[in-house]
Amino acid sequence: QVQLVESGGGLVQPGGSLRLSCAASRSSLTFTTMRWYRQAPGKQRELVALIRTDGTTTYVDSVKGRFTISRDNAKNTLYLQMNSLKSEDTAVYYCNADLWDGVWRNYWGQGTQVTVSS
Repeated sequence: QVQLVESGGGLVQPGGSLRLSCAASRSSLTFTTMRWYRQAPGKQRELVALIRTDGTTTYVDSVKGRFTISRDNAKNTLYLQMNSLKSEDTAVYYCNADLWDGVWRNYWGQGTQVTVSS
């Protein structure tokens, strides 16, 4: 059984920063594409950023220049550095990852709340 566990969420003032982490429960896995999604109250879940196996990244326009996705393959951990936070970034943030172990599998974390408010 594979679990993804997010951490690092919390309450921050506008303009502040947070760093989210997502750690896999087993270290022997090789994830391919890893992603951060978010879901604000009353809105659909949206893809925020993804990072491929080769390290290339893609961001939703609203976070470009403010958020940075990265991964540490040795630790099987995904990160999201969030700077210049805005109130509209308030949401539950989820990590998501693809795994190939003979078949394609996709895993979700349980989510971590990020609240941007003064």
